[in-house]
Amino acid sequence: MAITAAMVKELREMTGAGMMDCKKALTETNGDMDAAVEFLRKNGQAKAEKKAGRIAAEGLCRVAMDGDQCAAVVEVNSETDFVAKNADFQNFVETVAAQAVCSDAADIDAFMAEKWKEDASKTVKEALVEKVAVIGENLNIRRFEKVVASEGCVVSYVHGGGRIGVIVEAATDVVNDAVKEALTNIAMQVAALSPKYVSTADVSEEYKAHEKEILMAQIAQDPKMAGKPEKVIEGAVVGRLNKELKEVCLLEQTYVKAEDGKQTVAQYVAQVAKENSAALSIKKFVRFETGEGLEKKEENFAEEVAKQMNQ
Repeated sequence: MAITAAMVKELREMTGAGMMDCKKALTETNGDMDAAVEFLRKNGQAKAEKKAGRIAAEGLCRVAMDGDQCAAVVEVNSETDFVAKNADFQNFVETVAAQAVCSDAADIDAFMAEKWKEDASKTVKEALVEKVAVIGENLNIRRFEKVVASEGCVVSYVHGGGRIGVIVEAATDVVNDAVKEALTNIAMQVAALSPKYVSTADVSEEYKAHEKEILMAQIAQDPKMAGKPEKVIEGAVVGRLNKELKEVCLLEQTYVKAEDGKQTVAQYVAQVAKENSAALSIKKFVRFETGEGLEKKEENFAEEVAKQMNQ
């Protein structure tokens, strides 16, 4: 397969690796972008994990709440940032979020087939089609997730005017302003540091095995580790894996507002629980970031204007 400059550029933007390293990775993997990312990671030349982490589309995330125990987050995409800032589009996204918090749909297809909350004579999909006609740009209700707390509460946080939407669910026997404030702080942590799991107990063995494979490949190319006994190498892999898990597991992360710069989120939760005489624990979080995993179409503005003038 011919490796193009555009492919090299895309891989470089995804991983931060050098241009020649990206070209070599694509050549070695016959142009397979995901395999090329793996190749670069194994050779210690990339920090990025996968294509799904890229942020490359416009639109908004919004969260709707129904009391303290129910919340839903949605992502609705637009073609341009200009439309994402449009009041009509923003109101539409708010309405989609309100629809989602009342929905019992199990997936996006079922959600799109529901009766539109604002007008039962049409479905959610038909309401979307009408909005596309009004705004004059392709729109997409991409995803939603509803969280219901059976034994505690939920809090929400929206960052960057709608770029990131977060819901945190907690199990707690005390729901007061102090507990809610603490949970909102944790939601801000989720928005800022993008953890993958609540705790190490939630990490699958498959994920650990995959990361160990990456780390083993990196260590094999480390001159300082050359000739080291297998036991030493295994210890190094375990150490690096544990360090990585602290970065991807919410409770093991350093709390961003920690006064001593050392307190973990788990320790912060324990502190808040003690101060409020509460049995408090984090059960779940949901984090949507606009455009996650989508490719952004590159436009030549001058060409677009000329095309419209000639129509």
